[in-house]
Amino acid sequence: MSVGAHVVIEAMGTVASIAGPVPEAALDEIRAAWGQLEERFSLYRDDSEASRLARHELPLTRASAEMRDAYALAQTWRADTEGAFSPQRPDGVIDLAGIVKSLAIAAAGQIIDAHGVSHWCVNFGGDLLARTDETARPWVAGIVDPDDRSRLFTQFRLSAAHPALATSGIAERGDHVWRIGTWDADEDPFVQVSVAGPDIVTADVLATAILSGGRPTLELATRRWPIEVIAVSRSGQVYATAAFRAAA
Repeated sequence: MSVGAHVVIEAMGTVASIAGPVPEAALDEIRAAWGQLEERFSLYRDDSEASRLARHELPLTRASAEMRDAYALAQTWRADTEGAFSPQRPDGVIDLAGIVKSLAIAAAGQIIDAHGVSHWCVNFGGDLLARTDETARPWVAGIVDPDDRSRLFTQFRLSAAHPALATSGIAERGDHVWRIGTWDADEDPFVQVSVAGPDIVTADVLATAILSGGRPTLELATRRWPIEVIAVSRSGQVYATAAFRAAA
């Protein structure tokens, strides 16, 4: 059995949707994979491995290989973004939520690809990864206005070069991203950042890092990675790379 439209799945504290002719067997594998990630990494579950680490009941050196691998990946991104992305909260608690969601999306994409589906889109809490069949209409992602969540701010056409789009902002969850450096009224920090990238981990991490690090991190990211960015500051100033300017 294949799904012609889309399926909604509740997972990891958010809602995901999967569009395209995805077989039920693939959906079952995705649900299982996401459930395992939640059981291991969720800080909202007292029995998770992440919660045991946070309570200092389990040292990282004795954690599972999956936990240590995710932490190592997050640490690599921390170095690459010069500290703008961090796997630890200011209180020292290891919090891998900033990378686990993108790993979940990537895993779903790998499962769908393995089932031979050539046209699909995964939307996990507003972050997207898509595969576009050249014979089908391309996937177009809408980005909401940070000042009015009922309106679209702009849109982006996902492609083979940029199949992933992630947004990080403070409108829905408040200022939950830990800023680096000194932020005052004159510096006009970003309140929403969307990044289109070659893979979902890169897009998701850099959206968070740019929101955290501001213009210095934005300049670093656009120099170093093949990404497109649109960022909105507190005062309403907009920074957009070429592809987003073309879409406006």
